[in-house]
Parts: sequence; structure tokens; C-alpha cells
Amino acid sequence: MSFLELVALVVDDYDSAIRFFVDRLDFSLDEDSPALTNDGRAKRWVVVRLPGGETGLLLAQADGVQQREVVGNQAAGRVGFFLRVEDFEASYDRFRANGVEFVTLPRDEPYGRVAVFLDVAGNRWDLLGPRPG
Repeated sequence: MSFLELVALVVDDYDSAIRFFVDRLDFSLDEDSPALTNDGRAKRWVVVRLPGGETGLLLAQADGVQQREVVGNQAAGRVGFFLRVEDFEASYDRFRANGVEFVTLPRDEPYGRVAVFLDVAGNRWDLLGPRPG
């Protein structure tokens, strides 16, 4: 069996990213451990995941100019992340109440109900409802 275990998301700060994903989007904090960079400097290994999900987000604090330049722009301004939920309206309302910034209103598409929101760094995400029947 193979699956995509982690996707790295470059962020400005570990703690604000953890708060965003856990407190606003209902992810769980699966791991927050001390680690080392390839050249021996201290960093953290931080993984958040949706309950029951296999794929997690590795929250990677930007280290250096090149990494800081991609914070909030990992998909070059496009939607780069897609969060599928069972109950679109309940999730949309809960996320808005939690302070998540939506940049589009909900709309229906052939692949499901969708609205675009920004994460803690400014990356664009699709909130997606169930696929039509």
C-alpha cells in the first residue's frame, strides 16, 4: 500500500500556524518534536492532520531568504490545497465564525460546492463539499 503521508507547508512561525490549523480548521496536532536542520541547527518537526486522515501537513518554519519568499505563495497565487468536508455549510459557517478569511463566496461546481479561503500564511485553499451524486 502507498499513500501520500505528508505535504510540507512553509510558514512564518510554528506556533501561529499550529493555532490556525488546530483552532480554526479543526486539525489535530499529531507531532511537535525537536529536530535538527541538515546543518545541525535546532528546528521543530510539526505535523497537523485532520482526524481520521492519512495525509498530514508538515508545518515547516521558513529558514532563510529563499524559504521566506514562498511563505503564502507556495502555489504561485493559485489554489494549492483542497479540503474536502462532508457538510459544506456547517464547515463554512464554523470556519467563518473561527475567523478564517474567505476570498470567494460559496458556489456550485461540477466537483462540488466550493469557496476559497486563505490559510495563516496567505496560501489559497478550496473548501469543498461532497461530490455531486
